[in-house]
Amino acid sequence: MRNVILIGHKSDPFPFSREHITSHFMTDRLNIIGGGMAGCEAAWQAAQLGVPVTIHEMRPQVKTFAHQTADLGEMVCSNSFRSDDDEQNAVGLLHWEMRAASSLIMNTADKHRIPAGGALAVDREPYAKTITAAIKTHPLIDVSFKEINKLPECGHWIVATGPLTSGALAVSIQNETGTESLAFFDAIAPIIYAESIDMTCAWMQSRYDKGETEAERTAYLNCPMTKFQYETFIDALLSAEKTEFKPGETAGYFDGCLPIEVMAERGRETLRFGPMKPVGLTNGHDPENKPYAVVQLRRDNALGTLFNIVGFQTKMKHGAQKEVLRMVPGLENAKFARLGGIHRNSFINSPTLLNDQLQLKSRPNIRFAGQITGVEGYVESAAMGLIAGRMAAAELLNNKISPPAPETASGALITHITGGADAKTFQPMNVNFGLFPPIETVKGGRKRRKERYKAYTDRAKSSFLGWLSS
Repeated sequence: MRNVILIGHKSDPFPFSREHITSHFMTDRLNIIGGGMAGCEAAWQAAQLGVPVTIHEMRPQVKTFAHQTADLGEMVCSNSFRSDDDEQNAVGLLHWEMRAASSLIMNTADKHRIPAGGALAVDREPYAKTITAAIKTHPLIDVSFKEINKLPECGHWIVATGPLTSGALAVSIQNETGTESLAFFDAIAPIIYAESIDMTCAWMQSRYDKGETEAERTAYLNCPMTKFQYETFIDALLSAEKTEFKPGETAGYFDGCLPIEVMAERGRETLRFGPMKPVGLTNGHDPENKPYAVVQLRRDNALGTLFNIVGFQTKMKHGAQKEVLRMVPGLENAKFARLGGIHRNSFINSPTLLNDQLQLKSRPNIRFAGQITGVEGYVESAAMGLIAGRMAAAELLNNKISPPAPETASGALITHITGGADAKTFQPMNVNFGLFPPIETVKGGRKRRKERYKAYTDRAKSSFLGWLSS
């Protein structure tokens, strides 16, 4: 047996002795379909527990619309893991839980962190390369770059193919589950070369000056708009040529990632109260005049040579994108490292198909993890990979672990996708405190929001540490 690399948290002791593993040496392996964040996290967690793993990744043999490299764990939509506040934000709490469980995804994100105010953003290229190196050099993990085009009949498997599941495998999943294919449309935002931005117009500032360091307080680049400029921009946005769906396409959008033109169609002021809101910002070039609207860009790499336009997911055709976005003050000469686009994302109706072990009820040897389960977001997807990897490893070691309690961020997501959500209206969901069991009312009445969120996170942390040590 090859040596096992052991890393851990002081509250997360290695649960199985070397003697236990040796006495239960497995001829079977854990197989994982998909080398994205969920698949890599699942593989890492299982391998750290002494279970041999093979990741089956179809890229670069089979390419996708959104991926640009052959690296594992590539970030395709944004470079942000969102808020890192583990006391007042549910996704920040999920960060905390994953760090406590020695998450490969979170540890790598921390290593390649770049300033982003109160958010956790990463330098995406070295981030993916570090994930790839960690997976490929782990003595218990093998990687096969071949497409798996149907659900396997036997063995232990985790399907972590994400939203861009290949057509053949999607058909196989559909045939097995007996349900119609579920999907929604997702969009990605453009990335601009920093050197092409006019800094005599734009200025650096994080909203409300959030951040502990000067770099964090100036992590965002802001482009101001007058009312006339905003109205002209909205007119151009609404009339721009857009990508049309194929006949028969009926999937909707995920509300957390709406294309900007779809938001604009809901009302001319929608963007000004959404990604283009001017609150918490003061124009460094003209402090006395408050902008009517602001376009924000976030640093996309550690060098600060690339910036992505925050909240500007779009389905405009490439030529139209350049014309419309160059109407933004400061972006008149913008050069694009990547233009935006829209793609179809697939997910399963997990409340009807999965049990609380994330197993397919009709085929318990197959687990699902990541965005295909109906969680939305990088962190949520990786968290489901973390739990699925540990559950699968425990099973292969002749053990069984229960999922984290619903009071935890991880457990709240699992509860939601495996029965807590209404199967008839099931749609992708980010982690949020609305998924958690309510905090009991104490003497003195309802807690204020800040106190309530702190109570949620305190309760969750205690419960999650108990789950890790059990």
